[in-house]
Amino acid sequence: MAGGEETAEALWYVGPGQAEIRRERLPPLADGHVRVRSLVSAISRGTEALIAAGRVPESEYQRMRAPFMGGSFPFPVKYGYATVGAVEAGPAALTGRNVFALHPHQSRFDMPADAAVPVPDGIPASRAVLAANVETALNATWDAAPGPSGRIAVIGAGVVGALVGFLCARIEDAHVTLIDIDPAREELARALGLKFTTPENAPADCDYVFHSSASAEGLATALGIAGDEATIVELSWYGAGTVAVPLGGAFHSRRLKIISSQVGKVAPSHRAAFTHRQRLEAAVKLTAHPHLDALLAPAIAFRELPQRLPDILKPRSGVLCQLVSYP
Repeated sequence: MAGGEETAEALWYVGPGQAEIRRERLPPLADGHVRVRSLVSAISRGTEALIAAGRVPESEYQRMRAPFMGGSFPFPVKYGYATVGAVEAGPAALTGRNVFALHPHQSRFDMPADAAVPVPDGIPASRAVLAANVETALNATWDAAPGPSGRIAVIGAGVVGALVGFLCARIEDAHVTLIDIDPAREELARALGLKFTTPENAPADCDYVFHSSASAEGLATALGIAGDEATIVELSWYGAGTVAVPLGGAFHSRRLKIISSQVGKVAPSHRAAFTHRQRLEAAVKLTAHPHLDALLAPAIAFRELPQRLPDILKPRSGVLCQLVSYP
């Protein structure tokens, strides 16, 4: 047991476009728990932009709760799910280790020991925070289950889209193209070993298309480049918004299939072999690849978050994975 009462600081979204840092009490450490001192966390721009804007539909209030979220939707809410920290107290096997945690942005926190995933030696904390996004991308590839030698397109070169492309490129003889409206994303694609193009030059007759641009235009592109009997995997989450889906044209004649992918459940193809914990462990190990550093934006100080968030979360900010450092 850890003695004495201690405090921590946490980021809370408190109103549309507004966030603040609040001080919280940490009770004595409970048996079977660890106390973690945060080293770095990451802003999940797509999801946290919707959270910050109060655009979570009421029907999704429960399903959208993060594992260690505080408060309730729409506001105030303590949200986030990508933190790496050092275990200060708890079981001897974890004390002193760096761990990945699906925890909001907070300087120190307690959690059950079995929810803390050790980060293998040699993986820097700054890259290990990508594990949450890698897990989403990994689940998407499991949902699609592309085979070798397929033609694969990924529309939307954000963090999740880029990671899907990175994972698909590991499939034997797969031909993977990353597609984005921003030509500057070509540098990212090159760093990840991927082909790149803009939508007007997208390849045709793809066997699998992953859509992660969260735009009607991106979804239309996905439908337009899918080949006969192709699978389109929709990874975008639109929150309370709606999006037009052009199901005319060749949608029926080409017998296209649109499926959703969401990290809340393990993909059916792997559900018998992987628990949620095992899938997250696999994602943490996949962050060992140094090429993934291309996704990371230079860290900003935790206490600067309330002032910096509007610029980080705004559309077309250019930020991919925003790192947050802790004192």
